[in-house]
Amino acid sequence: MIVWYEDLYMGAKAKRRRFAIIQDIREKKSKANVYVITPPSNGNNILDIYPTETILKDYYEDKEILVLGIAQGYQEALTLAGRIVDEMYKKTGCFRIEEFLQLKYGRQAEG
Repeated sequence: MIVWYEDLYMGAKAKRRRFAIIQDIREKKSKANVYVITPPSNGNNILDIYPTETILKDYYEDKEILVLGIAQGYQEALTLAGRIVDEMYKKTGCFRIEEFLQLKYGRQAEG
């Protein structure tokens, strides 16, 4: 199940097609060159970047995935992830996404 971050980060190119991209993901339509940014799936990363094809596979059907951001193109995904990490560090002084989301909303984030 895909959970959308309430203050969704968008890359510049993806922002122009925001609603179409989100609708395609909801309808499980994979779009080439569209990436999502999520909290890390393991303790070794700060964030994860996935092409939409990956999160739409059956394997992820039963898993809750919090989508923090959407980008069009891998370079834009890297830039957007950098923006999230920069904001995280400025607000928390560390690189822990759980602390960042909790601080931003005053509660523990889902996902």
